[in-house]
Amino acid sequence: MAVKYELIKQCKQSGARLGRVHTPHGVIETPAFMPVGTQATVKTMSPEELKTMDAHIILSNTYHLFLRPGHDIVKAAGGLHKFMNWDRPILTDSGGFQVFSLSEMRKITEEGVHFRSHLNGDKKFLSPEVAMEIQNALGSDIMMAFDECPPFPAEHEYVKKSLERTTRWAERCLEAHARPHDQGLFAIVQGGMYKDLRIQSANDLTSMDFPGYAIGGLSVGEPKHLMYEVLDYTVPILPAAKPRYLMGVGSPDALIDGAIRGIDMFDCVLPTRIARNGTTMTSQGRLVIRNAKYAEDFGPLDPECSCYTCTNYSRAYIRHLIKADETFGMRLTTYHNLHFLLQLMRDVRQAILEDRLLDFRDSFFTSYGLFDNEKGF
Repeated sequence: MAVKYELIKQCKQSGARLGRVHTPHGVIETPAFMPVGTQATVKTMSPEELKTMDAHIILSNTYHLFLRPGHDIVKAAGGLHKFMNWDRPILTDSGGFQVFSLSEMRKITEEGVHFRSHLNGDKKFLSPEVAMEIQNALGSDIMMAFDECPPFPAEHEYVKKSLERTTRWAERCLEAHARPHDQGLFAIVQGGMYKDLRIQSANDLTSMDFPGYAIGGLSVGEPKHLMYEVLDYTVPILPAAKPRYLMGVGSPDALIDGAIRGIDMFDCVLPTRIARNGTTMTSQGRLVIRNAKYAEDFGPLDPECSCYTCTNYSRAYIRHLIKADETFGMRLTTYHNLHFLLQLMRDVRQAILEDRLLDFRDSFFTSYGLFDNEKGF
């Protein structure tokens, strides 16, 4: 297989696991947070900056690259790695979540999904076969099977039909995957918030022997305690010898609690999206730099942070930039937030190595002001 998981250690205190995911473009130390580069770029960041903060892997979006510039252009450039000058691992999603979020602009059939581009209204079509063709052209290290992500809440009958279609589509993705020797294909477990359906989906997909498994359909508006319940009974069904990926989750508390439940990989646009609005993550909790009280605060965003932003610039200056809608301000807050989460995951890995992840969780939650999982970020 192009993608392999290596277990290094399991935390005696929490059960969380320390590992490595081996890919054609390098090793991902896990548990890992993966910055999202939707359109072949992590917004406002250069690949060199991402390397400086030691991002092992980034994501790109099949749907958006399909629409613009087109996967044929990326293929002609030598693949996504060369196109965006990134020589470390890349994961591409299938486009399913984006297509299904179009709601009124798409029609689901057994064959695939007919939809209109959000850019210009052109008629488009995505199917398991098309999603594989696009991702094979992009050349990502990890590809995702085309799936349907049901909304929350949704009726049991609808979710059951949806996950069974996702299972059939996963089988078609396996058949259409043209580069299994250098691209790993992950399946996506669905089933909404229903235990019987999650178990059905996990069992059906693991029987197909994918190189890795994602858990989708979470962090879609449900309370966090419900997400954790789903993880508690879904993760144990997934193969221990393969990576486990929780899609769309990136708040600090969920990263730690997800790792405790056996998740290896996470991704989310949260740190970059909120950064552009002037919200930052610090060792003492969330800090909204737009607030007037920082106008004459010449200290760093986070006194305990060693990132480029905190080493060189003050809260007052960053507030000025954000208030003035200057791109550099967005770059500084984005750099800090990504560095913060990547450092958090390094701390999580160290805590697992030293069998103290539950103690680390309690200490972090106390400092961050997270006393109730429902509050989230």
